Amino acid sequence: MSVLNQLQRGQDLEAMREQTHDILVIGGGVTGAGVALDAASRGLSTAIVEAQDWASGTSSRSSRLVHGGLRYLYQLDFKLVAEALHERALLLTTLAPHLVQAQPFLWPLKMPIIERTYSAIGVGMYDALAVAGAGGRKSVPIQKHLSRKQTKQAFPAIDDHSLVGAIRFFDARVDDARLVITLVRTAVRFGARAASRTQVVEMLQEGDRICGARVRDLETGQEFDVRARHVINATGVWTEKTQNLASSGGGLKVLASKGSHIVVPRDRIKADAGMFLRTEKSVLFIIPWQRYWVIGTTDTAWHEQLKHPVPTRADIDYILEHANSVLADPLTHDDIIGTYAGLRPLLQPEVLDETKSTKVSREHTVAEVAPGMTAIAGGKLTTYRVMAADAVDFALGDRADSLPSVTDRTPLLGADGYQATLRRAPHLMEQYGWDASRTEHLLDRYGSLITDLTALIDEQPELGEPLETAPDFLKAEVVMACRDEGALHLEDILYARIRLNSETRDRGESAVDEIGRIAAEILGWDDARLETEKRNYLTRIAAERAAELESTDAAASQARLEATDIVGDFD
Repeated sequence: MSVLNQLQRGQDLEAMREQTHDILVIGGGVTGAGVALDAASRGLSTAIVEAQDWASGTSSRSSRLVHGGLRYLYQLDFKLVAEALHERALLLTTLAPHLVQAQPFLWPLKMPIIERTYSAIGVGMYDALAVAGAGGRKSVPIQKHLSRKQTKQAFPAIDDHSLVGAIRFFDARVDDARLVITLVRTAVRFGARAASRTQVVEMLQEGDRICGARVRDLETGQEFDVRARHVINATGVWTEKTQNLASSGGGLKVLASKGSHIVVPRDRIKADAGMFLRTEKSVLFIIPWQRYWVIGTTDTAWHEQLKHPVPTRADIDYILEHANSVLADPLTHDDIIGTYAGLRPLLQPEVLDETKSTKVSREHTVAEVAPGMTAIAGGKLTTYRVMAADAVDFALGDRADSLPSVTDRTPLLGADGYQATLRRAPHLMEQYGWDASRTEHLLDRYGSLITDLTALIDEQPELGEPLETAPDFLKAEVVMACRDEGALHLEDILYARIRLNSETRDRGESAVDEIGRIAAEILGWDDARLETEKRNYLTRIAAERAAELESTDAAASQARLEATDIVGDFD
């Protein structure tokens, strides 16, 4: 079985209650999901719990990039870049080619000789490391130098008076939340037990050794013990809070650094390539997707509650200012259809000047919190697999040599048979009446699992119809979100599966009734429960809208907290 749903969750919670597992993973972001897959694919009995929805923290609020980190070359961090480029190649070619797509970017140049020369050396080194990381093969095209005229052809929306040309290079993009959900589903396929909205409230100890955790099912309020031979803390910005439950004083320190993004319609910026800009603080990406652009990010220390970071008016103004520095037709607040912010768990040195948080290392660290408990933090989405393997190796100790990681050659769900499925695309278009855009959308989301979607439509043809309120999505995709992808609530669907919250101007408000009706049938909601789900979601998006009008983190955070959570109360 490789589905996430109410039945699976209930069965897995019961198994967690009754069995002692080799590994208990705390945290359902990309790192925790990667750890669960790594452990399960080694043959270890594995359980993973997440206090919110899967990927609901940093891992659904990123820049949605799989990249080597070009800027780290200028910090001479060759090891980190090489590692990330190797992982990028694996994801593009073997692990998740349906979820991860190569993406061209332009690096605009303002000086004709000096800047082009040193930039070409940097990008050339980036390409060389990428080829080496892919075993001597090119997983993406190498750099190409463009004149001012060629730059304008590739990016017609650019203000060509602000540059003399550009360098085109490639990285990759990914729907971060879908990657995490797919990782968890793949872990379940290999025997992992998985439960979202399950909060760890206490660590179990025998002497000085951690031997599991007491968890609370936030859907029911019930508490019970999950026993494990080793616990791995992969809770990102919650790392220290989770460690503190062990009362050992050991572990890692992290800095929560906020990254904000805006989303604008695809037709608002006329271009085929993305844009990479260096700023006085960090970098800014202008990233094209099928129906929209994602633009970000900021990088500022965050001292408010951790569960619901939000962008401020100042964050949005900052992003607009830097994007408009290269656009001929400047963007305004009226162009924005979505905003979001996430917290990066940056490893914190003993003394930190938080105004320079971008200088904190992005490399990950694994540490022993207490005997029987490991913590992992740092890193980035692209290197989740390496982080996961290191965490499991650390937990296994001497046993790791006899149980090596196999995730570098374990395709994620949807990757098996993906190339053959691509070849069948014309037949799918003809059979189901899809145009090229819809077919691309579905293949990028499901890969070879598109056969699960078509089987559902074959059984219930009405599910093959587009949503009236969100016609880019089929009704069947809502069913898949609830039946296969672990959505337990209306907001789970609209945030991480059918991402109308950040991709439409009304944050999905107009689709609440229609999507709610479909979800209610699958999840067994009565009328009262459906109305509660709708009211909770509408209250949440009202709070998000209010937050982005505030000028400070403290005021924005307080505005966001006006909407209470569906279940549970934690930070």
